[in-house]
Amino acid sequence: MSIPKKNPISLTNPRFLLLFFTAWVLMLVMAPANISELVSYSYFSLLGVLGAIFANSTGAGGGVVFIPMFNQLSFSETQAIATSFGIQCFGMTAGSYTWWHHYKTQKSDLRLWQGYKRIIAVTSIFSIIGLWLTFSFKLESPSSLHESFSWFSLLLGAFILATIYLIKPTRESSQITWFDYLALILIGLLGGAITAWLSVGVGELLAIYLILRRFDVTMAVAAAVVVSAFTVWSAIGQYTLASFEVYWQVVVFAGPGAVMGGIFAKTLVGYLSATKLKLFFAFWLLVIGIVGI
Repeated sequence: MSIPKKNPISLTNPRFLLLFFTAWVLMLVMAPANISELVSYSYFSLLGVLGAIFANSTGAGGGVVFIPMFNQLSFSETQAIATSFGIQCFGMTAGSYTWWHHYKTQKSDLRLWQGYKRIIAVTSIFSIIGLWLTFSFKLESPSSLHESFSWFSLLLGAFILATIYLIKPTRESSQITWFDYLALILIGLLGGAITAWLSVGVGELLAIYLILRRFDVTMAVAAAVVVSAFTVWSAIGQYTLASFEVYWQVVVFAGPGAVMGGIFAKTLVGYLSATKLKLFFAFWLLVIGIVGI
C-alpha cells in the first residue's frame, strides 16, 4: 500500500510557513497605511480564521461570517462585498487546494468521487458567466444587502438543520445524469448572480443540491469549496482594479488568517463531530437571519 503524499500547504511544513510569513510581511509593508495604524486591525485575523473554517468545512462561503461583521462596522454595501471577496480569495484558495490534495491522494479512484472534476468544471464555468452577466448588465439585488443576507442566512441555517435531522446519510449516488448537468448549469448561473450580490451563494446552492441528490457529503463540500474559489477569483479584479472598494487594512490580516483557517478546517472536522460543528454554525446563521429580519 502506497503512503499518501503530504500536503505541501500544511501548518507543519517549514517551507510553507516561511513563504507564508514572508508574503504576509510583504503585504504589511505594501499596504496603504502605516504599521501603527495596521496593528489596530490585527483582530480581523481571528475573523478570517473563523470564516474560513466555516466555509471550508461546510461548503458555505466565508461571507456568512464576514458580512454581518462588516455591517456592524458600517461598511458600505459595495465595500463589504468587495472586502469579503478579497478575504475569500485567500481562504477558499487554501481550502480548495487542501480538498483537491485530499481527492488526488485518497479519493480519485473511488466510485463515489468519479464526478468530482466534472461537477467543479461545469458549475464553475457557469457561475463565472452568471456573475459577470450580473456585473455587465448591472443587475441589482432584489433588496438591500442587509435584508437579502438575513434571509439567505436564515434559509441556509434551516437547511443545515434539515441535513442533520431530516436527511438520512447515504452513499448510493455516484452517476451524473443529464438532469444533473442541467441542474449544475442553472445552479452556476443563479449562484453566480447571488454571489455577485452577497459574496456567497454558489457554493451553498451546489452543496445543497448534491446532498439532496444523495451524493457523498464530503465530496459535495469539497466541490462547493473549489467552485467558490474559482468564482471569487473571477470577480476580485472588479473590486481591486475597477472600483477600488476593497478595505485593504482588513484584508491584510483577515486574508492570511483565512489561509490558516482554510488549511485547518479539514483537520478540525476530522477531530470534532461534524454534526456538532454544523449545529453551531446553523445556530449562528439562524440568529443572524432572525436579528436581521
